[in-house]
Amino acid sequence: MKVGFVGLGIMGKPMAHNVLKAGYTVIAYDRNQAPVDELVAAGAVAAASGKEVAEQADVVITMLPNSPHVRSALFDENGIAEGLSEGKAVIDMSSIAPLASREFAEKLAEQGVDFLDAPVSGGEPKAIDGTIAVMVGGEQAVFDKYEALLGAMASTVTLVGGVGAGNITKLANQMIVAVNIAAVSEAYSLAKKAGVSPENVYKAIRSGLAGSVVMDQKSQKIFDGDFTPGFRIDLHIKDLQNALDTSHGVNVSAPFTSLAMEILQSLKVNGHGSDDHSGIAEWYEMVNNFKLQG
Repeated sequence: MKVGFVGLGIMGKPMAHNVLKAGYTVIAYDRNQAPVDELVAAGAVAAASGKEVAEQADVVITMLPNSPHVRSALFDENGIAEGLSEGKAVIDMSSIAPLASREFAEKLAEQGVDFLDAPVSGGEPKAIDGTIAVMVGGEQAVFDKYEALLGAMASTVTLVGGVGAGNITKLANQMIVAVNIAAVSEAYSLAKKAGVSPENVYKAIRSGLAGSVVMDQKSQKIFDGDFTPGFRIDLHIKDLQNALDTSHGVNVSAPFTSLAMEILQSLKVNGHGSDDHSGIAEWYEMVNNFKLQG
């Protein structure tokens, strides 16, 4: 199986490396040439456009920031759709609006091309070590055909429903992550102001009911004040906007998500949009006029 990969950013590049390591032929394209060159050095084949990727590949994976970027990569001039033919497939692993996934699937079906929406969770560290979680929307037969390929990048690959269901699941994931980071940051702020070490609080409660993967992955970044991006605040804002738009569309109230969104927007306005989303802790530092470090 020849696998095209379009979008080689923080997540896409290590995911493509893992596909290579699993023995697949990878045809790579990104507007930034540096990650393409890195993949070629590891054994991939470079392409000059999305169209060229699709012409050479049996299945094309896209890993891009948001719905407009995926639409452009698929349907602009020299885009992926121009190189597709009947029997091929597109697996969009971006985190985008569920309705956009359904729109893209319908357009590609006119060419006889299968489509899965397969967003991921885990951030850069898990993308690197191949242990991301993949939540997939699409037909069972299409999922079965590409499950092993997705498994080359992931520890879990789950079909959750039809096209769009993968991105609904990802939005739910992002709501939980944002609110969790905010709750962790708020609790550490209480501890710090009350004269108790946040690090000791973490050690004491991590194995109890309050413990979580979010707490384990993000606490040390908060304690160190190291907000080097694994998943940028700007991208989490995009996900929560999609979540709120979707929740309003189906008449679901999401007050905690709305509050987390306002915290993230405040950070962006104050110049922290490129920080890791663990930088939610910075908002608590700003409003409480103190530092969680030390």
